[in-house]
Amino acid sequence: MVRMTQDDGELDSLVRKRIRALRVAQGWSLEELAGRARLSPSSLSRIENGQRRLALDQLVTLARALDTSLDQLVENDTDDVILSPMIDGAHGQMRWPIRAEPGMTVIRQRMTTPPPDSPAALRAHSGHEWLVVLSGTAILLLGNRRFRVETNQAAEFPTMVPHAIGTAGGPCDVIGIFDREARRGHNDKKAG
Repeated sequence: MVRMTQDDGELDSLVRKRIRALRVAQGWSLEELAGRARLSPSSLSRIENGQRRLALDQLVTLARALDTSLDQLVENDTDDVILSPMIDGAHGQMRWPIRAEPGMTVIRQRMTTPPPDSPAALRAHSGHEWLVVLSGTAILLLGNRRFRVETNQAAEFPTMVPHAIGTAGGPCDVIGIFDREARRGHNDKKAG
């Protein structure tokens, strides 16, 4: 049986802290998590405090009880915390992929034109989009509705609804989060 012991150092300590932090975040007592993981409260306390060995089968059970995966519980890859953007000068965008959610992308864009006047110019495609206005005011056309999205306000919508985004009289800076399908739909629009 694979075991992690106190001698395994930083990872062992990190896993123990995660178990406790996840338990506390759920608002569970030692007794509640111990019951869910089929451990005694004293065993769970000793695991959290580093006084008992961490066995792989216990980690699997604790991960399930905490509604996470074993990989996330023991993940130690924090070297690449800072990400640099990919610059798309042709569209005035900076783009960052989200590693924890493959297919999700964050985009920063400076908008300088109003939304289209024609309803025929609205696009619909699979996916979901979320955006926040950093400065200025954006106009979101969503179906037959028109929304003003002011600085520090956000909008979230399914991209199957015909939509377009532009400015309200001056430049505005927007950060958007797109799932894979929404990003693909926006790329198709820009290419066409």
